[in-house]
Amino acid sequence: MTKSFLLLQLDSEGAPYSEIADCLEDLGFREETEGYDFVYDWARDVSVQESLEFADRIQLALKGKKVCFRVESSEE
Repeated sequence: MTKSFLLLQLDSEGAPYSEIADCLEDLGFREETEGYDFVYDWARDVSVQESLEFADRIQLALKGKKVCFRVESSEE
């Protein structure tokens, strides 16, 4: 099963954290407490292509909010 973890770097001139969290939760992320800000549980194995397409969706959702992110996916 694949999980994607998201680490955010916020800009003080950007969107508030609550707005960013709402955008990410709309994509299916949930807040994470162990080293990352959010996690997405795919509930299945995914291909590299699917992971890249999902990263594109994250980028589009966060566009204009002045936030940088790092996404990492792993299989458990």
